[in-house]
Amino acid sequence: MYPAALKPQFLTQLRTWYITTYRDQFFVTPPAFFNLYMWLELLYHVPLSVWAIGALIRDDPRTPIHLLIYAVQTAVTTLTCIADYLSWSSFSNAEKVELSKLYVPYLALAVFMGLDMFARLEKTLVYGARAAGKKSL
Repeated sequence: MYPAALKPQFLTQLRTWYITTYRDQFFVTPPAFFNLYMWLELLYHVPLSVWAIGALIRDDPRTPIHLLIYAVQTAVTTLTCIADYLSWSSFSNAEKVELSKLYVPYLALAVFMGLDMFARLEKTLVYGARAAGKKSL
């Protein structure tokens, strides 16, 4: 996604090492959905991540809703990739396990974040409803 003139050499070397080591076909011949996911990373994840660092530090009340959306989107896109590479007939089970060592922790982190943000939102909504005099949600 970097213009060639701006791409640092170490990124090219890192990509080459990654492809050689893991043979991850998403980076060799990416399917259309993976290109979409990369654009989502660039246009949604990066700006939100920058914002979220400060938002977490200052305990911004909007943080849980934004990070819940982020977590769900990350979990769905990562799960899609996992389902896809598990279907690659040209890969051995050992190669799929190696890819899983990269993708599954990312999925687990997204699921954990989603559950944490859901719990925070639920707590805020229940507390707000009680403060407003409603019995329960």
